[in-house]
Amino acid sequence: MTLDLSLLPDGGVGWLDASGRHADIVLSTRIRLARNVEGYAFTGRARDGERLRVLAQVREAVGSIGALRESVMYRLDELPPTSRALLHERHLVSKELAGLDEQHPLRTGAAVFLADGLGVMVNEEDHLRLQALRSGFALQEAFASIDKLDRDLGARLPYSFHGEFGFLTACPTNVGTGLRGSVLIHLPGLVLTKEIGKVLASLQQMGLTYRGLYGEGSEVVGNFFQISNQTTLGRSEEELLDQLLRVVGHVVEREAEARRVLLRDAGYIIEDKLWRAYGTLRYARSLTFDEAMNYLSGVRLAVGLKLISSLSVYTLNKLLIFSQAAHLAFAEGRALTESETNLARARYVRKALEGEAGSVG
Repeated sequence: MTLDLSLLPDGGVGWLDASGRHADIVLSTRIRLARNVEGYAFTGRARDGERLRVLAQVREAVGSIGALRESVMYRLDELPPTSRALLHERHLVSKELAGLDEQHPLRTGAAVFLADGLGVMVNEEDHLRLQALRSGFALQEAFASIDKLDRDLGARLPYSFHGEFGFLTACPTNVGTGLRGSVLIHLPGLVLTKEIGKVLASLQQMGLTYRGLYGEGSEVVGNFFQISNQTTLGRSEEELLDQLLRVVGHVVEREAEARRVLLRDAGYIIEDKLWRAYGTLRYARSLTFDEAMNYLSGVRLAVGLKLISSLSVYTLNKLLIFSQAAHLAFAEGRALTESETNLARARYVRKALEGEAGSVG
């Protein structure tokens, strides 16, 4: 089975379009709900036949839901590794569903249904992971769309639910609402002003957590942080979202203030640093993933500070995703060695920046 991304309305990356609130600081908002179908063992303990029956039930239910009627289904257990990694790089499936690490080998019946800004992962850690992805800071909008999908799907599938504990999930931290809200945010100002430690410590005191670009298990690189709630039991969806809204809103204000301080107190030093990052991306012949992320972080900050006016945040968002290993291999139509990947990455970034380089300066 080959991966045909043209079947998706926007290749599944409409969330990159920088149309949401605070899009220069907040890349995207994701709301995910964990659900299980009654009568089957949790995915990790289920036999292949059970997982396939879960998939068949979900497939039948999806066909009669308006928001998913036009959805595209990809069977991850029938896709080659590069295609699975590409879907992961686009934030459309989790690392676990894609079977990309040794602890979580690819499962029979692993699949995803994708529609405009919505996705349903089947046979991940739980039978179902419903997710909504939006550009910018858009917790309420993302929740509204996923809440409707959850109600529609729940009317057609018997969810595992307990009167006292709420939705039952494979991992105890998801029991209750099963809701995980996360915001992907760029915080170079707080890193450069050395305020980031205090901000992250206060997040954890409030029961929130932070991770890297790809959530659990991923390193923080390029000053991109994913902030999310840690537990769901004993609190309503509204309470969880309200807290995230308040706290992330405060972090956005702190970042904006840090950027003002940088310009005021270290203007020419910061300008020099950011222009050097732009120059490196513009002319480098080889770039590792970490180098690309760190230089892109600098250029993104320069655009946010209005030092570079002709580059769009949308282009920088695309570079963040499309310069990753699986995307480069997919574009070349073959597996690449590490050094070939670094050469291809530099070539892709140069070409993209050339297209918008007109009036930079």
